Amino acid sequence: MILFDGQRFIDEIENMRNNGIEYIDAVIHWCEKNKIEVEYVASFIKKDPVFKSKLQEEAENLNILKRGARLPL
Repeated sequence: MILFDGQRFIDEIENMRNNGIEYIDAVIHWCEKNKIEVEYVASFIKKDPVFKSKLQEEAENLNILKRGARLPL
């Protein structure tokens, strides 16, 4: 079994994002490319609050997740 580094995962997803791919699509693509389940990378996402927040915001904007309470900026 190949073990993946959480930071490498985040870096590769951010790189795909910089190339115009949405976070959710990038995560799914990365998992398919590396032949692993999305559930496996959930632990990487949970450990990085900034990345988790970006992913959550995208999901809320796409109406995949219900919008949470936000403080006005």
